[in-house]
Order: sequence, then structure tokens, then C-alpha cells
Amino acid sequence: MTTNGAGAPAVVLLSGGLDSTTVLAYAVDAGFVPHAMTFRYGQRHAIEIESARRVARAHGVRDHIVVDIDLRIFGGSALTSDLEVPKDRGVDEMQRGIPITYVPARNTIFLSYALAWSEGLGASDIFIGVNAIDYSGYPDCRPEYVAAFERMANLATRGAVEGTTPVRIRAPLINLTKQEIIELGLRLGVDYGLTSSCYDPSPSGVACGRCDACRLRLEAFARAGAGDPVRYA
Repeated sequence: MTTNGAGAPAVVLLSGGLDSTTVLAYAVDAGFVPHAMTFRYGQRHAIEIESARRVARAHGVRDHIVVDIDLRIFGGSALTSDLEVPKDRGVDEMQRGIPITYVPARNTIFLSYALAWSEGLGASDIFIGVNAIDYSGYPDCRPEYVAAFERMANLATRGAVEGTTPVRIRAPLINLTKQEIIELGLRLGVDYGLTSSCYDPSPSGVACGRCDACRLRLEAFARAGAGDPVRYA
């Protein structure tokens, strides 16, 4: 892979899941010095925060901060409330409409925090693991959304307006299938056993194997001809 970071700082949004872990490995491989940002936002699957910590240590990030915000006050998502997480859905069903696991404005909020930190660090590059191919229909995972946020960010920060630190929102996985993401991560030496993708894991972190995230992940590992190293119920 072409090295283009040349030791430059970059903010990486790190949830502890498969995609964000792959993006972190990608940023490191590209020569960036990563500063990882994770959110404790009131999600029911907070086990992912420990996964993010493990991943950050494994990839030697310069800084890893966990930001506390509470998106539960806005409601509207099974990930931040007692609403039931959909289970046992086929891929065709997942692609019809925006599911209840969508968290209102989540990526916009996360990217805004990352933008503020990047400005403080003097970093132009923000990495996010959004994906528009094998995903659950979230509107803030599309290329047009990422491009629009980048345009806004370059109107919003001093460094961008003064021309010293233009903002680049890097979404290297956005046009890859989940299988291709896993294959990329394996080439980069990612230990997917450190990650957590499940929307409804047990208190000990065992994945349910039945939610949309688990089903997409399991199918992708199978297509990649690799075993998924996380534990499933």
C-alpha cells in the first residue's frame, strides 16, 4: 500500500468494531500517526469501548480518548434504548429502509468532535470506517454524506479558512464489501479477535450471532474463507 501519511497526525474514529479497526490499521500502514477517538454515548453495547481500548493498544496509537456524551436523551434507536434489536433478518430485508438500530445524527456528532480535536492537533486528516456497500442502510454512511461533511468542515475551521490545515475526511472502506474489508484487514495484520460488532452482546461480550451486524460479519468472514475469531452465543 502506498505510504502517504509521512508521519502526519490523524484522528481516527474508533468504535472497536470491525470496520473502524480496519481503518485504524489502514491509517497506520499509510504512515499516519493516529490519535484515536471513541465514544461512550449511552449505547447498550458498551462492551465495544473495551474492544476499542484493546485495538488502540495493539496498534500503538499516539493518544486514545474516550468521549462521554449521552445520545439516549434523543431516543429513536434500539442501540440507545430498550427497543428490541432486530434479529434473524436476511440481507434483502436489511436493505429495505433505515433500521431501528440507526442512531440519529450519530456520525455527524462524532465527526464534529473529531473535527474539533483535529484542529487542536493541527491534523488535516480524519478517518472514519463508514461503508456504503454491505451496511444497514444508514444515511450517514454514504459517499455523498462524507463529501458534504468535508465541504462543511472546510468552511468551519480556522486552519481550513486560512489555508494552513485543509480538512480531509478519509473513508477508505466506503466502496468495499464487508468481505473486501476483512481481506484488507487480514493483509494488514488485524487481529479481529480484539473487535466487537454485535448490536446486542451478552454482558460478558459474547456476540448474539443473530443481529444485522453479526449476520453481515459472519457471512463476510465465510466469503473471505476465514474464521471469525470472536465468540458467538
